[in-house]
Amino acid sequence: MQAIGFAEPGGPEVLRLEQDVPVPQPGPGEILLKVAYAGVNRPDCIQRAGNYPAPPGASPILGLEAAGEIVAVGEGVDPVRLGEHVCALTPGGAYAQYCAVPAGHTLPVPDAITLAEAAALPETLFTVWHNVFQRGMARDGETLLVHGGTSGIGTMAIMLGKAFGLKVIVTAGSEEKCEAARRVGADHAIDYKTTDFVEAVGNITGGEGVDLVLDMVSGDYVARNLKCLKPGGRHVTIAVLGGMKAEINMALVMSKRLVLTGSTLRPRSDAFKAALGSEIAREAWSLVEEGAVRPVMDEIFPLAEAAAAHTRMEAGDHIGKIVLAVDEEL
Repeated sequence: MQAIGFAEPGGPEVLRLEQDVPVPQPGPGEILLKVAYAGVNRPDCIQRAGNYPAPPGASPILGLEAAGEIVAVGEGVDPVRLGEHVCALTPGGAYAQYCAVPAGHTLPVPDAITLAEAAALPETLFTVWHNVFQRGMARDGETLLVHGGTSGIGTMAIMLGKAFGLKVIVTAGSEEKCEAARRVGADHAIDYKTTDFVEAVGNITGGEGVDLVLDMVSGDYVARNLKCLKPGGRHVTIAVLGGMKAEINMALVMSKRLVLTGSTLRPRSDAFKAALGSEIAREAWSLVEEGAVRPVMDEIFPLAEAAAAHTRMEAGDHIGKIVLAVDEEL
């Protein structure tokens, strides 16, 4: 099969289309997915740069989500699933014509969305559900602050937040991006390049602050985020794009009774991801089936142009999801 690979870590230019890569075989509890489209995510870029190695046992091929057709099943998986169109949270390997995936990490592709859109869902949906609603304990009527409001994660957080009764405030890097976030459904969007978001959040909330912050920046944003939280607020870190270390006032944490948490999804066990997928299927997938939640699509690149897709991702100009087309005929 064809797959994207790289000989040495580096910039997007190291990515190349490789021929005659062995097709993976589905193990017990797995399905083999013939990939139609693969989502592009920030961790893919970090792995390509040599800073995010694949977990033990995972495919070294890039790609954490895909959509396509089940063409083979491993031991313990009902053969009736052959031919199903599904999207999948993958342990790696999505930048290829075929990818082996635990069967419990798949969701059926509804008629309301295309396979390209389906490929853009799993990584953001699993991440937002776990961090906003499970770890962040978001509740109807609360206020959520999301940094990176026009990223794949940001746009999904807006849509899910609004679907479950949250007031959503986002930050973004231009008025164009702020307007895009408002179109997706954000109640308020703050241009962090021209406005102090701490002051803006205070004005928006009448000085009360927000209940929850979903932070992809970390670094010096953490101390500022804590100022935005109301007493009993929760701060959830899912990326460290602004730096891995933060200096915070622990007296503020104590006096406000704040909760600081965070997570990474990829290293979690197959069983955890399957349980998370089951909860999403039960609690949120109907929103996708009804068309109420669908990914904001930025650009679709051919598989052979994965380097261009990574260049666009790292430039930060995208709004929504970047996707690779692997087999558009499915």
